Amino acid sequence: MRGSIDGLGSSAPIGMMLPAVFADDDLAQRFVAGLDDVLAPVHSVLDCLDTYFRPSLAPLDFAEWLGDWVGAETEGVEREPLVRAAVAAAAHLHRIRGTRRGLVEAVRLAFGVRPEVTESGGASWDARPLGGFPGQARPALHVHLRLPDPTPADRHRLDALVAAARPAHMPYTVRVTAVDRADTDGAEGAVPTERTSER
Repeated sequence: MRGSIDGLGSSAPIGMMLPAVFADDDLAQRFVAGLDDVLAPVHSVLDCLDTYFRPSLAPLDFAEWLGDWVGAETEGVEREPLVRAAVAAAAHLHRIRGTRRGLVEAVRLAFGVRPEVTESGGASWDARPLGGFPGQARPALHVHLRLPDPTPADRHRLDALVAAARPAHMPYTVRVTAVDRADTDGAEGAVPTERTSER
Protein backbone atom coordinates (compact mmCIF):
# COMPACT_ATOMS: atom_id res chain seq x y z
CA MET A 1 0.00 0.00 0.00
CA ARG A 2 1.15 3.52 -0.66
CA GLY A 3 1.91 5.67 2.40
CA SER A 4 3.78 8.70 3.62
CA ILE A 5 7.46 9.04 2.76
CA ASP A 6 9.83 10.82 5.14
CA GLY A 7 11.32 13.95 3.63
CA LEU A 8 9.16 13.91 0.50
CA GLY A 9 8.27 17.50 -0.40
CA SER A 10 4.96 18.45 -1.97
CA SER A 11 4.98 19.54 -5.61
CA ALA A 12 2.11 21.94 -4.80
CA PRO A 13 2.62 23.40 -1.27
CA ILE A 14 -0.66 24.62 0.20
CA GLY A 15 1.06 27.49 2.04
CA MET A 16 1.85 29.14 -1.30
CA MET A 17 -1.84 29.06 -2.23
CA LEU A 18 -3.20 30.71 0.92
CA PRO A 19 -4.48 34.28 0.78
CA ALA A 20 -1.84 36.96 1.38
CA VAL A 21 -3.11 37.59 4.89
CA PHE A 22 -1.84 34.12 5.93
CA ALA A 23 1.54 34.40 4.18
CA ASP A 24 3.28 35.55 7.38
CA ASP A 25 1.02 33.64 9.81
CA ASP A 26 3.30 31.04 11.42
CA LEU A 27 0.43 28.93 12.82
CA ALA A 28 -1.37 28.76 9.47
CA GLN A 29 1.84 27.90 7.60
CA ARG A 30 2.76 25.12 10.05
CA PHE A 31 -0.78 23.74 9.92
CA VAL A 32 -0.86 23.45 6.13
CA ALA A 33 2.71 22.11 6.12
CA GLY A 34 1.34 19.09 8.00
CA LEU A 35 -1.24 18.64 5.27
CA ASP A 36 1.53 18.87 2.67
CA ASP A 37 3.27 15.89 4.30
CA VAL A 38 0.06 13.87 3.99
CA LEU A 39 -0.69 14.94 0.41
CA ALA A 40 2.88 14.76 -0.96
CA PRO A 41 2.67 11.00 -1.77
CA VAL A 42 -0.65 11.57 -3.55
CA HIS A 43 0.89 14.27 -5.75
CA SER A 44 3.90 12.03 -6.37
CA VAL A 45 1.68 9.15 -7.52
CA LEU A 46 -0.43 11.39 -9.75
CA ASP A 47 2.68 12.96 -11.32
CA CYS A 48 3.86 9.51 -12.51
CA LEU A 49 0.54 7.63 -12.69
CA ASP A 50 1.29 6.05 -16.06
CA THR A 51 4.24 4.13 -14.57
CA TYR A 52 1.92 2.45 -12.07
CA PHE A 53 0.21 0.66 -14.94
CA ARG A 54 3.47 -0.60 -16.45
CA PRO A 55 4.41 -3.83 -14.64
CA SER A 56 8.11 -3.24 -15.38
CA LEU A 57 8.11 0.14 -13.56
CA ALA A 58 5.36 -0.08 -10.94
CA PRO A 59 6.26 -0.71 -7.28
CA LEU A 60 6.28 -4.47 -6.65
CA ASP A 61 3.30 -4.48 -4.29
CA PHE A 62 1.25 -2.49 -6.81
CA ALA A 63 2.33 -4.82 -9.62
CA GLU A 64 1.10 -7.79 -7.57
CA TRP A 65 -2.21 -6.01 -6.94
CA LEU A 66 -2.43 -5.21 -10.65
CA GLY A 67 -1.94 -8.92 -11.27
CA ASP A 68 -5.22 -9.58 -9.45
CA TRP A 69 -6.96 -7.18 -11.84
CA VAL A 70 -5.72 -8.90 -14.98
CA GLY A 71 -5.87 -12.48 -13.69
CA ALA A 72 -2.13 -13.18 -13.74
CA GLU A 73 -1.19 -16.77 -12.85
CA THR A 74 0.86 -16.06 -9.73
CA GLU A 75 0.86 -17.51 -6.23
CA GLY A 76 2.76 -14.76 -4.41
CA VAL A 77 5.97 -16.80 -4.01
CA GLU A 78 7.58 -16.02 -7.37
CA ARG A 79 10.69 -13.89 -7.77
CA GLU A 80 10.13 -10.25 -8.72
CA PRO A 81 11.10 -10.57 -12.43
CA LEU A 82 8.67 -13.48 -12.88
CA VAL A 83 5.84 -11.55 -11.17
CA ARG A 84 6.37 -8.54 -13.43
CA ALA A 85 6.56 -10.73 -16.56
CA ALA A 86 3.39 -12.65 -15.59
CA VAL A 87 1.43 -9.43 -15.04
CA ALA A 88 2.66 -7.94 -18.32
CA ALA A 89 1.74 -11.07 -20.29
CA ALA A 90 -1.62 -11.83 -18.61
CA ALA A 91 -3.85 -10.17 -21.20
CA HIS A 92 -2.00 -11.87 -24.06
CA LEU A 93 -2.21 -15.26 -22.30
CA HIS A 94 -5.97 -14.94 -21.94
CA ARG A 95 -6.23 -14.62 -25.74
CA ILE A 96 -4.28 -17.86 -26.37
CA ARG A 97 -5.59 -19.79 -23.34
CA GLY A 98 -6.39 -23.41 -24.10
CA THR A 99 -3.78 -23.69 -26.86
CA ARG A 100 -0.41 -25.41 -26.77
CA ARG A 101 1.34 -22.05 -27.11
CA GLY A 102 -0.71 -20.58 -24.26
CA LEU A 103 0.12 -23.53 -22.00
CA VAL A 104 3.85 -23.32 -22.75
CA GLU A 105 3.89 -19.57 -22.07
CA ALA A 106 1.94 -19.91 -18.81
CA VAL A 107 4.36 -22.55 -17.47
CA ARG A 108 7.41 -20.59 -18.65
CA LEU A 109 6.23 -17.44 -16.89
CA ALA A 110 5.46 -19.34 -13.67
CA PHE A 111 8.72 -21.32 -13.47
CA GLY A 112 11.14 -19.47 -15.74
CA VAL A 113 11.72 -22.70 -17.69
CA ARG A 114 10.15 -23.79 -20.98
CA PRO A 115 8.31 -27.14 -20.63
CA GLU A 116 8.05 -30.01 -23.08
CA VAL A 117 4.43 -30.48 -24.13
CA THR A 118 3.20 -33.63 -25.87
CA GLU A 119 -0.37 -33.72 -27.12
CA SER A 120 -2.55 -36.04 -29.16
CA GLY A 121 -3.99 -33.45 -31.56
CA GLY A 122 -2.82 -32.55 -35.02
CA ALA A 123 -3.70 -30.70 -38.19
CA SER A 124 -3.16 -31.57 -41.85
CA TRP A 125 -4.73 -31.24 -45.27
CA ASP A 126 -5.24 -33.54 -48.18
CA ALA A 127 -6.11 -32.82 -51.81
CA ARG A 128 -8.37 -35.89 -51.87
CA PRO A 129 -11.55 -36.38 -49.86
CA LEU A 130 -11.71 -38.88 -47.01
CA GLY A 131 -8.05 -38.49 -46.10
CA GLY A 132 -6.70 -39.81 -42.83
CA PHE A 133 -7.30 -37.86 -39.64
CA PRO A 134 -4.19 -36.41 -38.00
CA GLY A 135 -3.23 -37.00 -34.38
CA GLN A 136 -4.56 -39.76 -32.15
CA ALA A 137 -8.14 -40.83 -31.62
CA ARG A 138 -7.83 -40.58 -27.86
CA PRO A 139 -7.15 -37.09 -26.44
CA ALA A 140 -4.12 -36.77 -24.17
CA LEU A 141 -1.79 -34.07 -22.91
CA HIS A 142 1.53 -34.52 -21.12
CA VAL A 143 3.66 -31.69 -19.71
CA HIS A 144 7.25 -32.40 -18.70
CA LEU A 145 9.20 -29.76 -16.79
CA ARG A 146 12.91 -29.91 -15.95
CA LEU A 147 13.99 -27.85 -12.92
CA PRO A 148 17.36 -27.53 -11.15
CA ASP A 149 15.97 -28.51 -7.72
CA PRO A 150 12.34 -29.66 -7.96
CA THR A 151 10.15 -30.07 -4.89
CA PRO A 152 6.70 -31.65 -4.41
CA ALA A 153 5.34 -28.09 -4.32
CA ASP A 154 6.63 -27.56 -7.88
CA ARG A 155 4.71 -30.59 -9.10
CA HIS A 156 1.55 -29.41 -7.34
CA ARG A 157 1.99 -25.93 -8.83
CA LEU A 158 2.52 -27.36 -12.32
CA ASP A 159 -0.54 -29.60 -11.94
CA ALA A 160 -2.74 -26.66 -10.91
CA LEU A 161 -1.37 -24.49 -13.72
CA VAL A 162 -1.93 -27.12 -16.41
CA ALA A 163 -5.43 -27.85 -15.08
CA ALA A 164 -6.31 -24.15 -15.46
CA ALA A 165 -4.60 -23.50 -18.82
CA ARG A 166 -5.43 -26.70 -20.78
CA PRO A 167 -8.47 -27.19 -22.98
CA ALA A 168 -11.36 -28.11 -20.68
CA HIS A 169 -12.02 -31.51 -22.28
CA MET A 170 -8.39 -32.67 -22.35
CA PRO A 171 -7.14 -35.28 -19.84
CA TYR A 172 -3.56 -34.56 -18.80
CA THR A 173 -0.50 -35.75 -16.90
CA VAL A 174 2.43 -33.76 -15.55
CA ARG A 175 5.99 -34.69 -14.70
CA VAL A 176 8.73 -32.72 -12.95
CA THR A 177 12.31 -33.92 -13.14
CA ALA A 178 15.65 -32.56 -12.00
CA VAL A 179 18.63 -32.08 -14.27
CA ASP A 180 21.99 -32.95 -12.67
CA ARG A 181 24.26 -29.93 -12.99
CA ALA A 182 27.42 -32.06 -12.91
CA ASP A 183 26.39 -33.76 -16.13
CA THR A 184 25.45 -30.53 -17.88
CA ASP A 185 28.83 -28.93 -17.02
CA GLY A 186 30.60 -31.42 -19.29
CA ALA A 187 30.95 -31.35 -23.01
CA GLU A 188 28.68 -29.10 -24.98
CA GLY A 189 25.72 -30.99 -26.40
CA ALA A 190 25.85 -33.73 -23.75
CA VAL A 191 22.46 -35.18 -22.84
CA PRO A 192 21.63 -34.31 -19.19
CA THR A 193 20.87 -37.09 -16.72
CA GLU A 194 17.48 -36.79 -15.06
CA ARG A 195 16.15 -37.93 -11.73
CA THR A 196 12.42 -37.87 -11.32
CA SER A 197 10.66 -36.20 -8.41
CA GLU A 198 7.24 -37.76 -8.88
CA ARG A 199 6.01 -41.03 -7.46
